[in-house]
Amino acid sequence: MDFVSNFATHYNYWLVIVLMMTGFYLVISRPNMVKQLIGLSLFQASVFILYISFAYVADGTAPILAEGQEIYANPLPHVLILTAIVVGIATTAVGLALVVRIHRAFGTIEENEIQDMGRHS
Repeated sequence: MDFVSNFATHYNYWLVIVLMMTGFYLVISRPNMVKQLIGLSLFQASVFILYISFAYVADGTAPILAEGQEIYANPLPHVLILTAIVVGIATTAVGLALVVRIHRAFGTIEENEIQDMGRHS
């Protein structure tokens, strides 16, 4: 029974583990560049969830002085993750643009096929 209650209270960490390992698996096991970018995005999302989970403060409120409030949450981790999300979306867009250019140049987005073209040249 202790495992069930422990799992229920830490479900966000289990979600991080599943997302991180799924993203990592997609990156290392697939030669398709679009699938690798999806894997990197999943991995990145898991890091965001982990960081926000660390920043959670039970019964914490915004750091605005008010009567009866003694527990405050630090807004800095949330701001940093918001910035990281924007940077992640821009990086993914650049990665997809590179994949389009690679497809135009080589006619494929499979990494092993492109490497074979380089060996036979």
